[in-house]
Amino acid sequence: MIFDSAKNLDFYRGLGIEGRYGKAVDFLQNTDLENLAPGKYEIDGKNVYANVTEYTTIPWEEAKYESHHDYTDIQYMITGTETMTYAPVDALNVTVPYNEEKDCVLYDNANPGLKVVVGAGEYMIFNPWDGHKPKAADGEPAPIKKVIVKIKEN
Repeated sequence: MIFDSAKNLDFYRGLGIEGRYGKAVDFLQNTDLENLAPGKYEIDGKNVYANVTEYTTIPWEEAKYESHHDYTDIQYMITGTETMTYAPVDALNVTVPYNEEKDCVLYDNANPGLKVVVGAGEYMIFNPWDGHKPKAADGEPAPIKKVIVKIKEN
């Protein structure tokens, strides 16, 4: 798990395989994110793509821990703030087993995890071994816009 801000994106450019992180960084740095409509954006086929989403955050207790086997997430806040929570997958209890089509496992909320308030221009990077819980409110539920860049790790 990594928490950082937009000014440091270039630091992560060389991670991973086949220049995929570099493509993700280029997308985040060279795209007018605030005016990007919600939806899926192909960057490098199934190797790197982005999901732009807008929603109202929910109470922490209602949000769900998740993890992915094949993809790393860069969850980049465009507007608003959200509490994202991290816990290692080995410290979480599976509630919905791995779904290969969705590349997702869901977990219960027994682990309080490490909570980070992520604001506009900040992001968290979650690798396949990182359980993460997005969508939680920072205080009262509020609207946010973010982009989740998915980077295939295998």
